[in-house]
Amino acid sequence: MKYVLPLLFLLFVLPFTVYSQSTFVPLDREVYHLIDRFQIKHGEKVPQLHTGIRPYRRQDVANLAAAVSPDSVTLSQADSFNRTYLLNDNWNYSTEAPQEENKPFLKHFYKNKADFFHAKGEDFNIRINPVIHFQLGADTDSSGLRYVNTRGAQIEGNISNKLGFYTFFTENQVRFPDYVNERIARDTIVPNEGYYKPFKTGGYDFFTARGYINYGVTKNINVQFGHDRNFIGNGYRSLVLSDYSAPYFFLKVNTQFWKIHYMNLFSEMNADFDFRDQLYPKKYFAYHHLSINITPAINIGLFESLVFARGKGRFELQYLNPVIFYRSIEQQLGSEDNALLGLDFKANIKRRGQVYGQLILDEFLLSAVRSRNGWWANKQAIQLGAKYLDVAGISNLDIQGEFNFIRPYTYQHENRFTNYQHYQQPLAHPVGANLYEFIGVVRYQPIGRLFLAGKAIYTKYGLDEGISGLNWGTNVLKDYNSRVQEYGNTIAQGNTTSLLHLDFTASWQIRHNMFFDLKQIIRRRDSDLAAYTNNTAVSSVSFRWNIPQRIHEF
Repeated sequence: MKYVLPLLFLLFVLPFTVYSQSTFVPLDREVYHLIDRFQIKHGEKVPQLHTGIRPYRRQDVANLAAAVSPDSVTLSQADSFNRTYLLNDNWNYSTEAPQEENKPFLKHFYKNKADFFHAKGEDFNIRINPVIHFQLGADTDSSGLRYVNTRGAQIEGNISNKLGFYTFFTENQVRFPDYVNERIARDTIVPNEGYYKPFKTGGYDFFTARGYINYGVTKNINVQFGHDRNFIGNGYRSLVLSDYSAPYFFLKVNTQFWKIHYMNLFSEMNADFDFRDQLYPKKYFAYHHLSINITPAINIGLFESLVFARGKGRFELQYLNPVIFYRSIEQQLGSEDNALLGLDFKANIKRRGQVYGQLILDEFLLSAVRSRNGWWANKQAIQLGAKYLDVAGISNLDIQGEFNFIRPYTYQHENRFTNYQHYQQPLAHPVGANLYEFIGVVRYQPIGRLFLAGKAIYTKYGLDEGISGLNWGTNVLKDYNSRVQEYGNTIAQGNTTSLLHLDFTASWQIRHNMFFDLKQIIRRRDSDLAAYTNNTAVSSVSFRWNIPQRIHEF
């Protein structure tokens, strides 16, 4: 059964003639903000883009950028720059983007603006780019330099416009700020990553590898097979599936027709991690999401997921059913797998704003909700947010506000094989559960190459630490059978903690996808127990090339 995902991939692909396909825009919050800004303003021109399912296809992003008229009197200088950036970044899916540079470097390199090296023919194209992230900084909680030393490459392309491929690999040595080290000590894993090794004094060494191949099985069905992350929702956070955890092995089927995008995702994940020289125990994740563009401005999505295991490496074949409710299958099997249900929505308003949200039901009993008795098994999560563009008539000054609410014990389950985590990391919110949170983001692009961003994240949650290690419902790695109490559970119970995370970043784009960053982080954590109260400041300067910022907002 360990070969079920590869065999399923072949089952989907081999019997069909292959159709045109597209690779995907790598997940990067700042790039996706530029895309979403154009989608809010001009989304009716590209109705096939469903923004609640990420990453986006490069073809759709190229079509969106091309649909924005370069001669529009309402197009700011920064938006004109962003339009050109998106066309150049997705040049192999656009007829409008400049295909060649007038003065390539050493005749073979940077023959276009986006790629260090590319080659193309009648039936193929390939793009090769270096990946570099050098960062130096200081942390007031610890002595010595904080640093990031990342080197690698990104390769992508397609063959005969039928087979798409993508790979990203880097070698990394990192010395994190002390608050990140605290999380590593708790979960025995580096956030966002998989296997690691200690590096010198207080540092970590790890290899990052992501990649996939994808086929257009029919005009409306695309199959993607690989090792990467996904993100569900229009928010800054996702309460369903975020890009916080390590990449995972998956098969994804995207079906698009009319106003509908239906996604099936089947993943193999790690149930645990330690440094023993043996295979880590496996678990599985099955997810499907139905997204409907009711109008070009309004979208509704329905989804459900299951986390499960069937002994040593066994997959439950009945969960391959792409349509029926997983909950009904689970009940007929007599299983106690971890099922989540929910919905998401967004509505664009007058090309200037957007409201969005998510609702998650882990377990739900209406009578217990009405009684307000704090029953532990009423596990729900809610997100509400809004985006507003060109505030006060100032071009490219955009704001976003978001509220997240997650009840205690949400995402927890009976053991490591069914809880909502992969490689010791939450699959949804990085803090876990037992919290409420307010997020404010201000982005300003006064000129094309300069990006300014300020973020304020206030999170109130309950720590298990400091109270005999009891399970108050925050850490998704814990077994909910170890809960403290049946009733009387409230948000932020346990070692009640308030965290204010402030972040200001100034980024200058030196050339395409090459950035120089200045970042200042200020954190204040107040706790019921003095030992967990502290103030932290982290300052850093970075050079990035073809890689997003490494952020730790928990």
